Order: sequence, then C-alpha cells, then structure tokens
Amino acid sequence: MERGSSEPPESRNSCSAPSTSSGPMPIPRSASISCHPHPGSKKHKRTPLYQRSMSFDPGMLHNNGHTAYANGTGPGIRETGVVEKLLTSYGFIQCSERQARLFFHCSQYNGNLQELKIGDDVEFEVSSDRRTGKPIAVKLLKIKPEVLPEERISGQVGPDLHAYPFTVLHGYIHPVVSAIPVHLDGKSAPGQVPTGSVCYERNGEVFYLTYTPEDVEGNIHLDTGDKVCFYMETNKLTGAVSARSIQLVKKKQMRCQGVVCATKEAFGFIERADVVKEIFFHYSEFKGDLEALQAGDDVEFTIKDRNGKEVATDVRLLPQGTVIFEDISIEQFEGTVMKVIPKVPTKNQNDPLPGRISARIGFTDKELPFGEKDTKSKVTLLEGDHIQFNISTDRRDKLERATNIDILSNTFNFTKETREMGVIAAIRDGFGFIKCVDRDARMFFHFSEVLEETQLHISDEVEFTVVPDMLSAQRNHAVRIKKLPKGTVSFHTQSEQRFMGVVEKDIVAATNKNASPTKGKEKEAEEGVIAYEDCGVKLTVPYHSKDLEGVGNPQIGDKVEFSINEVKRTGQQSAVSIRVVNRSIPNGKRLQGFIATLKDNFGFIETANHDQEIFFHYSEMCGDLENLELGDTVEYSLSKGKGNKVSAEKVTKVAGVSVFSEDVGAAVMVGKIIRPLRSVDPSQNEYQGLIEITEEGGSKGQHYPFGIMGMVNKADCLQKGEVVKFQVCTVTQTGQKMACNVVPQRRAAVECVKDQFGFITYEVGESKKLFFHVKEVQDGLELQTGDEVEFTVVFNQRTGKCSACNVRRVSEGPKPVATPRPDRLVNRLKSITLDDTSAPRLVIVRQPRGPDNSKGFSLERKTRQPGVID
Repeated sequence: MERGSSEPPESRNSCSAPSTSSGPMPIPRSASISCHPHPGSKKHKRTPLYQRSMSFDPGMLHNNGHTAYANGTGPGIRETGVVEKLLTSYGFIQCSERQARLFFHCSQYNGNLQELKIGDDVEFEVSSDRRTGKPIAVKLLKIKPEVLPEERISGQVGPDLHAYPFTVLHGYIHPVVSAIPVHLDGKSAPGQVPTGSVCYERNGEVFYLTYTPEDVEGNIHLDTGDKVCFYMETNKLTGAVSARSIQLVKKKQMRCQGVVCATKEAFGFIERADVVKEIFFHYSEFKGDLEALQAGDDVEFTIKDRNGKEVATDVRLLPQGTVIFEDISIEQFEGTVMKVIPKVPTKNQNDPLPGRISARIGFTDKELPFGEKDTKSKVTLLEGDHIQFNISTDRRDKLERATNIDILSNTFNFTKETREMGVIAAIRDGFGFIKCVDRDARMFFHFSEVLEETQLHISDEVEFTVVPDMLSAQRNHAVRIKKLPKGTVSFHTQSEQRFMGVVEKDIVAATNKNASPTKGKEKEAEEGVIAYEDCGVKLTVPYHSKDLEGVGNPQIGDKVEFSINEVKRTGQQSAVSIRVVNRSIPNGKRLQGFIATLKDNFGFIETANHDQEIFFHYSEMCGDLENLELGDTVEYSLSKGKGNKVSAEKVTKVAGVSVFSEDVGAAVMVGKIIRPLRSVDPSQNEYQGLIEITEEGGSKGQHYPFGIMGMVNKADCLQKGEVVKFQVCTVTQTGQKMACNVVPQRRAAVECVKDQFGFITYEVGESKKLFFHVKEVQDGLELQTGDEVEFTVVFNQRTGKCSACNVRRVSEGPKPVATPRPDRLVNRLKSITLDDTSAPRLVIVRQPRGPDNSKGFSLERKTRQPGVID
C-alpha cells in the first residue's frame, strides 16, 4: 500500500508563479496524492487531486483589457484560492498556495455570479493591472467541491513525531504526522494549537488528516497506533480537510510496566504503572525462571483481550527499581490524625486508604488519606495524634497521600488518652507482660507497640495506654509503650511517720522441703500482725519477713517501730522498715549456737558448749538463706519431731559474738589431728574433733577437742593425721579446755600443672592427689612441677570432693636438667659441611622484626659450627 502525502500541489510546468509575499509558501493541512509508477524509473509522479477531478478550455476565458500574464507576455499559471470578500462588482481572494490577497473584478468570473459565495474555492490566473501595476486575479473558475462521505471512516492515529520536520518516503519528501504529545494535550503555547494526525486507506491510497484535542470525543488521550473512526470536514477558509468527531475503537497493543502484587498457585496479579488497576496473568505467559518470580518484582507485559477481559501476556522481568508509582516529597510536614485505620476491617470497607490526616501545607488546610503501609512503625495511632509525615503523589492519577508517618514525642499533650505506668514482668518471643501500678492483672503487649524502637528488658519501667482487644472485648492490651527513667514508677506509698506497736502474731515460715541456698527459692511465709494505736484508735497491720531491719524475727510481745506502706492498686496496708525496740521474755527458751554444716536443704548447728550439733531444716530458717554462712551465730528453739528426734526450729541469724576471748592461752602448740569433725567423717559418732600434741615437752601426748568455732578457716576440711598449730582456751559455760585458732600446717609438692589446673601430692580420703585451680594460687605465681606449697582443703557440697584453695608457694622445686643430645645426632651434625649441596638449607624469606618494628634479634648472629653446643 502506498502512503499518501500532505505535500502542496505541483504546478503544471517548471515556471513558478510570482509571489506578493516574502514569506515561505505555506504547507496545507491536508491534501491527497495519487502515486503512479513512471516507466523506466523508480520514482513516482505526483498529480494534484484537483487536476484529476476537473478539466477546462482556457480559450473560454476573456481578458477584458487585462493580459493573462504577470508581465503580459506569456500564458499564466493557474492558482487556487478562497473567496474572502465579495461585493457588487469586485471582491478579494485569499491564495491557498501562498500568503497573498488578490483583487478580482466580477467580469473575470466565468459562471453565474449568483452562485458565487464567500468561502467558495476558485481557480484563477494572476495578472497585473495596467493602470496600477498591482497583481490581480483573472479568468476565475469555481472549483466543484469534493463531496466528502458522511459515514464514519475507520483509520488509526499517525506515527510518532520525528526529530526533524520532514522525512523521506519512497524518495519523495512529505510532512511527518503524529499523535498529540502528552505534554501538549489540552494545552498550547501562545499562537500555537497542538495537532496530531490520523490516516486512512481508500482505493489503495493512504490519506493523512490532522486533528486537534477538540476533535476527539470523550476527552480521552489518543496514542500513536490507536484504531479510531471519524468524520471528514473541509475548512471553508483554507480548503484543508481534517478529521472531526474522532472516537477510539481499539487501543494499540503496547508494552506496559508494573509490579507483581500477588502470586497464587498457577497465576498472579500485576499492579499496572500506567493506571490504578490490577491485571491478571497466567504463569504460562511468564518468560523467565518462574521459581525466581515473587511479589514485588518489576515486570513489563503486553495487554490482550481474552473473553472480554484484559490479561497480561509476554510477562518479562525488569531490573529492580525500574517501575516507580509515586514521588515522595523531601520536605516533612506535621499534622493531626483525624481518622484512624480500623483494626478489624468491616465488610463494606472498600477504601484502601481509610485513614485521614489534617495538616496545613503552605497556606491551605489539606486532608490527606493514608493506609496501613504508610506508617513507619506498627505502633497504634489514635485520633488527635500529633504526627510527622511526607507527601506521596501517585504518578498515575496524581492522588496525594501521607506516608512515612511517625508519632512525635509531644503527641500525648494533644490526645485525651489515659496513660498508665508499670514494670516489665515477663518477655517472650515477640511479646511480653507488664505489671501494672493500677491494675491487678498483668497487661499483655506486643513488641511492635514500643515507641522510639527501644529494646525492653525485664524490670524496665514503662508508660502505656490500655485499649480493648478487637477480637475479644473482655481482654485488654497495652499499646504506645514508652520507656521511663529508673525510679519513675512506684507501686506503693510509704508514710513518713513512724509508729510504735506490739507483735500480736509472729511470722510462721512456710514448709518447703526443696528449698536450698543454692536455688535461692523460698515459699512465701505466713504474715505476722502488729497492733498499734493511731489517734486513740486501736489498729492492726500485717507485716512480712522481707520488711524487717536487722537480724532476728520479732516474737510475740516484742515492741517494734515501723512505717506503713500502702499499695496504690488495692489500697492494702502493711508494716515496713520494722525495727525491734524491745524484746519480750519468751515462754519457750531460746538457745544460741553456730552454723556448723550446710547441705542442700538442711544443716547443723553447733551448740553454745561446742560439744554437739543440732539438725535444722531450711524451712525453719527465718530470714534470707543466701546470706547464711559457716560460723554464723543463730538463735533457735528445740523441738521434737518424728522418732522423738531433737531439731532446731525458728532459727534466726543474730549478731556475732566472741566465743573464746575470755581465756585463751598465749602458747602456740603443734599437734596432729587424730579425729576430724563429724562433717568431715560422717561415720563417727562424736561431733567434736580431737588434736594430740606432738611437740616435745611436758604436754606431749595430751588431747584437746575442737569444734567449728575453734578453726580459723571454717570451710577448711581438717583430715585425720594432718599437722596443725593451735592454742588452748576454756569454755565459760562448762569450764572445758578446747583447742582454738586451729591452723593446718600442710606442705606438699606439686605433682603436675596443666592448662588451668593442677594436682598436689596429698592424700585426702581415698585419693592420693589433691586438685587445685590456677586461680587459687596466691600472688599470681606460675607453679612448676616439684614446687613445695601450702594450702587449705575445702569440701565441695555439689560434687562431694575436696580441693585445694589459698595455695601459696613455699619453695621452688629443682630445675629440670637439659638432656644432652644423643651421640648419633652429634656425629651426624659434625659430618655436615656447608659446601654440601645436598644438605638441608635455611632460606630467609622475610627478616624478622620486633613489635616496635625493630630488628627481631638484639644479639649479633654468629656462624655456628656443626656439632658444637654453645
């Protein structure tokens, strides 16, 4: 099919008509060209349509005193024009081929003057007036107008606009036509009307017609290649033919872009980048690795119509970041939340941006929508929140919305919410619980509700808002959690006034057979009661052991001083900071003793006479077991349990007393352990240990008993046969002489030392050697095998084994002697010469350097003689 041209008609000969204007010849908006091949040439001869549509005899025209030439010497050139003005005997013609306005006399018109009207197309020759010399039109002939079809013509929008105003087609020049550029659609520069073109085919010829945005129905934008239908219209003034009443029939198939927004088992959906719309695609239309395709990928595709629905075909991946839907402002704005997004969407909610923010931007108040993904964090927004945000503008429909929404720190000054306080009580994977100041129940919270992205830990003090759970109206949870400085949250209020009272009921410890100091767990004991008077009114207040000051629980009848603490949540009162002012005389006798042994959940108390031990269970201990150590002074009462066995109850730690300060001999004696304490050897019946004097003198062979209080180091395990130094003292209550200030004299050699531990050659029980850790070595010395050391033996309750501690080196062992080289090796070294090429050689690859970048060796290196040892 040959393409038509909108080129101006050629003249019938090579001569050009005279011009009355210095401007270039205008190009008509539309023309029709018929192209016929010329014999023997590839070029085509173009014939103007009006020469093909009519013919006439020049002899029929008359001059009436005017020549038919501009200079009156030859045949004139025929031109076309439009009657612009018509009076009784003359008129004016506007030339179509050039910018000229010619006078004509009615006598020069060949035809019925009654039929000639303004706007009619005429053909004429140019001549000159003899009197004035000005060009005039003569031999006028009316052109019969082409009858344009009234039916709609099908065609398509012309090709894209070229970089140059003309292009070459089949060797001939014709103007390029195009769709109206997007940036000019509906707009025009001063003195300029944006135009496009449509083309259609008739009888093997292609014709191009121009159009303007007003010629398109439905106010839609046409793209190059779109199928359209239209009517043809002729401009009466210029004679140009154009398209009008253009209707879009079918959009051209173009490559579109978008982002995969959802993937299913065998199909997916793409959010289009050109319109706010999603489009379906089947996985068979994806050209690439289907396993790599996922939501969020940028793709391009072609739109096709299948079964009356648009689908995406030929889907291909694009580089990430190619498709951009929106432009986000750099400037940040502040506003107020007017409507929040409901946590549980309703069935009738179709708005993807249900939230609303009010802000003053520039000098105008705006209300901007926002959606779930427009917040920086998942913290719950409430109406009235003071927030900071950016503005996002959708490139497709120019919709503005708020995004990157962040709650400002001063928002709680604007909202009417009730803030509560509490302490983090538990933390799990992604959620936790808060112990509230004003509520009994612990409050659930999710990590996403923490403001300022701070990390919470147990015991952190926080401030929060309580809202009902959307899924369960009976449940509440904490939102908008803000971390507070330490010391801000208080669960109690304590009175400044101190009260005096008398203990009416003492604390009874709860039984817990599994409690132990190592586990540090103790069941809550039953509370005691204090009676007191306030403004003449007799009152009672409970108290707990944790609120006692000093050592020892108050007994019934004891006079105490205390303050009153009130729980904010419940208003419950209790006595705190309790101090015993005066103890009453108890009905049951209280005894004093000393902690001799501590096991997993029980222990033994050495009596005040140091001659026997009393069993007690940890459940009978009043106070903190963690602070109980060997040798501590305690008070207790005796009771009989199952099997008529005596045990201690209501054991209370008291201030330590001096045991042997009354009568301690000055002489220091040396002796040997002939019987250890029962805590070291549980198989013996006697509690006390026994020491025999071994040094020469009048007391040699004399025996002295000792208990836990007689040892300098209460944790030391004195074994049978060990040598000790001690002094002799007299027990005040019984007058018995006992050993005190017992210090073992242990000395042994180090058997071996490994990485972090070693062994000492010392017999403890069935073991022939004693373990020690290098951390127990005093002064940080590094022990060597053979070193003589002094140490203390301790018993490990957990493992049941003894080990050495407080290890002190007394003397160094013998230095190891270097073993001489074997004769065979010496002889071999002597036989090696430096000239031997087969001998092994040392090649220096890099000179050694010290830490300060100096040479690695301070001593001068000398040549060594083979077989000679320096």
